[in-house]
Amino acid sequence: MAGRGLIFNIQRFSLHDGPGIRTTVFLKGCPLRCIWCSNPESQSRRPELAHLEFRCQQCDVCLKVCERQAIKPTFGKLKRVDRRKCNLCGRCVEICPQNAWRVYGTEVTVDQVLSEVVRDREFYRKLHGGMTLSGGEPLMQPSFALELLKAARSEGLHTALETSGYGSWKHLERMARYLDLVLLDIKHMDSTEHQLLTGKGNEVVLENARRLAEVGLEVVLRLPVIPTMNDSKENLTALGAFAQSLGIKRIDILPFHQLGESKYARLGKRYRLKGKAALEKKQVLPAKQLLSNFVPEVTIGGA
Repeated sequence: MAGRGLIFNIQRFSLHDGPGIRTTVFLKGCPLRCIWCSNPESQSRRPELAHLEFRCQQCDVCLKVCERQAIKPTFGKLKRVDRRKCNLCGRCVEICPQNAWRVYGTEVTVDQVLSEVVRDREFYRKLHGGMTLSGGEPLMQPSFALELLKAARSEGLHTALETSGYGSWKHLERMARYLDLVLLDIKHMDSTEHQLLTGKGNEVVLENARRLAEVGLEVVLRLPVIPTMNDSKENLTALGAFAQSLGIKRIDILPFHQLGESKYARLGKRYRLKGKAALEKKQVLPAKQLLSNFVPEVTIGGA
């Protein structure tokens, strides 16, 4: 239903998801599988059970209430979940005295989300903020995302979309009518490399970027810089030239970090970049300098 969607977080007082103080709504589901993804809980279109090892005291009450025996004991604190058996009944979440279990993914209505967003209307007004839709990929829930944007606009709020750009132009075009800003990630300018890094080619992404620029919407391109993977001079130059050809005024550089690594174990997933060092701001200054030859403004970390 258009009026209902699946989210995994609503983050108030966000500072890097558009101008001013913002409320960011994170929609669940993503068509890409970026190997550096810091929000693995965003990828699946369904709710997911997660185990927070650092909270577990090994009381094992969760084992006793799991009627399907989907939770398995291990030698450490991290419980193993047989996700073929788990039906997300939530009994383990309810009974755990340490809150070591969590379900990522809550079904909500547009009205429920909007009531949370408008709580900070005064901050938006004073600090030129608003609502940002993020994910996952909001284009995976196009009807719900569209209704949220319409509702926010009816309240006079500034609206922004964080997107990989991988989705139907038909849906993106409809959303564009209710958007003030699009923050669009470009993972790699070479389609083959893009597929190796994300599981999909980049043709749809680049075409959607072109079309957004053509309709006159403010678009900021963002580059998550992953060392040795997309930080070559050739890729940076191609991105800069592409941005210049579209009349883009700003590119945000997002240095690689490891902040999402622990989430993978919680979900029983493998983190492919374990041990790769995070980037400091000074390490991406050469990329900033190169991209500054093509666009008026280049920021680091969305600042």
